[in-house]
Amino acid sequence: MAGAAPPPPAPRRRHGVIPGFGLTLGLTLLWLSLVVLIPLTALFLKTAELPPERIVAILTAPRTLNALKISFGLSLAAAAFNLVAGAVIVWALVRYEFPGRRVLDALIDIPFALPTAVAGIALTTLYAENGWIGSFLAPLGIKVAFTPLGIWVALVFIGLPFVVRTVQPVLEDLDHELEEAAATLGAGRLTTIRRVVLPAVLPAFLTGFALAFARAVGEYGSVIFIAGNLPNVSEIAPLLIVIRLEEFRYADATTIAATMLVAAFILLFVINGLQRWSESRTGRLG
Repeated sequence: MAGAAPPPPAPRRRHGVIPGFGLTLGLTLLWLSLVVLIPLTALFLKTAELPPERIVAILTAPRTLNALKISFGLSLAAAAFNLVAGAVIVWALVRYEFPGRRVLDALIDIPFALPTAVAGIALTTLYAENGWIGSFLAPLGIKVAFTPLGIWVALVFIGLPFVVRTVQPVLEDLDHELEEAAATLGAGRLTTIRRVVLPAVLPAFLTGFALAFARAVGEYGSVIFIAGNLPNVSEIAPLLIVIRLEEFRYADATTIAATMLVAAFILLFVINGLQRWSESRTGRLG
């Protein structure tokens, strides 16, 4: 139509200062496919070749059920203990100054750096009946090494740093003025912790708990030395997978591995959900 103004030009797409999105995305997808997606897909495809009744028979075998119960049950118990112990340790590290605080803070990271086999040998040496700690427990009738209790001790050892390192930065960033304001308004210590501190750090605690639980479920190296590896008593699921492979029972191994992989995916979604919840809560509190 005559006299009509020309349409505004389409906005030009802004490019990043440093180009290369296509290349980096392609390399990322390639590496993820080679390292993660293809092996996991092959595992599921191998398991899918079995008839459903065969899969059910493998998973419902007493030895398999006991191994899964030990792995998941003791991992849950260890993560619950680490949640409580981690809360105490984090509170001491963040809120108090004392001699050796930096050393204690550094010691928390030892399970991250220590090879799992070394951790297993060290724990077995300590908690055996003639070990430094086990020799005091043996007269009381408490046997740790080569029992499910020993598995729990190993899982506590490797899972504690996940809770501490997840909660510590959140508690450090918590504004002390909120606690002072609560105290000014007449709130007691327990009320301040319950109404001010706990809501702010709860998502981090849940994330640390989930990470510790996920780490414990897949632990192998530190457990096999102290567990005793008795079938139906102290045998974990990852060890049973290795045993089935050594026996050339690949169907059993892949079925158990696929089951643990599904559990790992569920844990991954839970952890991601908790992290998003934690970020959203942190943003609202900020």
